[in-house]
Amino acid sequence: MAFSKKKWVLLPIGVLIFLGLTYWVIGLIQYRLNVMDVEDYEPISTLVVPEHHLTKSKYPFIDVHNHQWIMPIQDLDDLVEEMDSLNMGVMVNLSGFRGKILEWSLDNVEDNHPNRFVVFLNINFENLDDPGWPEEPLAMLEEGVKQGVKGLKVYKGLGLTDVDNDGNRIAVDDPRLDPIWAKCGDLGIPVLIHSGEPASFWKPKDKNNERWLELKQYPSRYRDPATLPSFESIMAEQHHVFEKHPGTKFINAHLGWYGGDLQKLGDLMDQFPNMYTEIGAVLAELGRQPRAARKFMIEYQDRVLFGKDTYKMEEYYTYFRVLETEDEYFDYYRKRHAHWKMYGLGLPDSVLRKVYYANALHVIPGIDRSLFPTE
Repeated sequence: MAFSKKKWVLLPIGVLIFLGLTYWVIGLIQYRLNVMDVEDYEPISTLVVPEHHLTKSKYPFIDVHNHQWIMPIQDLDDLVEEMDSLNMGVMVNLSGFRGKILEWSLDNVEDNHPNRFVVFLNINFENLDDPGWPEEPLAMLEEGVKQGVKGLKVYKGLGLTDVDNDGNRIAVDDPRLDPIWAKCGDLGIPVLIHSGEPASFWKPKDKNNERWLELKQYPSRYRDPATLPSFESIMAEQHHVFEKHPGTKFINAHLGWYGGDLQKLGDLMDQFPNMYTEIGAVLAELGRQPRAARKFMIEYQDRVLFGKDTYKMEEYYTYFRVLETEDEYFDYYRKRHAHWKMYGLGLPDSVLRKVYYANALHVIPGIDRSLFPTE
């Protein structure tokens, strides 16, 4: 009889435990079936705040960082129509290349829209050990300026992947390149230089890396610290160039990759009065720290230029919204660059005019000033 009582007491307890475990397992399975990749997670905010969806900038602007790879054969009429819709006065094509491609690009601009485009030249730095260096690239710069070139664009390969004839990495501040930087100063043209990559590209590809998604989607962007110099050393090489050539104006691309450390960027601005910067592809850094970014943009309002990088018309709208409005908590246009939300800086009109066009008019020669306000 005692056994029977024990049986009837334990049986319901066992059933309850079994049911509890079953419920837990079913919930676990359901949860796992609902697990989604961060690339798919697109929550719609329920926050109710004022919104200003801008499709046109308040003032005409100069995009100093753009790439039009097929400019020699491009229908510029269609592009200008889009530029007009955005209020873009002038586009700087940094991908002018050299030789015939450069010549054809300049011809296309001259024949169709001579006052709406600026073209920069590109040099092959891996030729620095070949016969004719530096005379040939110096002559190329001189001839390019005569043809209408307004600046030199330096790609990130310098300092990262460009090598000399012995297979050694070419440092950004390699003395064999000094004649190039000096010549640009003599000719009165700026150097828009992209050195290095975001510092996170050197960090472990784990859950703590802000650029994890980008490194997942583009594994080649990872910079292995075992085979490449550090982020800090490449930046130091670039800054050494600014120091060695005070007579040359340098546009340090992408906020010099210090958009996440505006104190450091400000220190560099103070140290190198010949260094300017632009906001191409790094707007997300400013948009997540609106108070600090607004303060920085006002303090260095004479040194920051507008840039976009990859051309896509709709993506400019986010730039206008961050720079001009005081909107809160809105999306950036590319998740791999920003999991976080944007906040508007609400820059004063006097600062907007400088960022949008006045600073570029000061740095880049020969732009048609009649396209922009005179105030």
